[in-house]
Amino acid sequence: MVYKILTVIGLATFEIYAAIPAGFAFKLHPLEIFSYSLLGGLMGVFVAAYLGDIIKKWLSKFRKQKANKVAKEPGFVLKIWEKYGVIGLGLLGTMSVGAPISIGIGVGFNVPTNKMVFWCSLGVLLRCAIFTAIGYFSLQLI
Repeated sequence: MVYKILTVIGLATFEIYAAIPAGFAFKLHPLEIFSYSLLGGLMGVFVAAYLGDIIKKWLSKFRKQKANKVAKEPGFVLKIWEKYGVIGLGLLGTMSVGAPISIGIGVGFNVPTNKMVFWCSLGVLLRCAIFTAIGYFSLQLI
């Protein structure tokens, strides 16, 4: 039983899309699946946020400043960032690509770490609740 729990938590640290089906495959109760995937997802958020901040500071020591930066048209991610901001990145990014990637993009855009952690944590909570409910009710149809 402990291995099943640790597997769901470990999978949720990186990708909740894998953790919730694994929990159902292990025949865990839906509330357990929700709880363990939430715990793992939040661990992933905190590790990515604070470890990413440390790595960014360390890498900034070795980066050289560019002399002339030619202004070109903004990319897709920058357009999304300008339109939705930190809330969109935290909620929508977490729902679509996952919290660690959203945190990485936020660190790249110099978003305050505490704001990113809050919005990504909220996104993880919503994501776990929605996908656990979808899984539970889908299995009820079978």
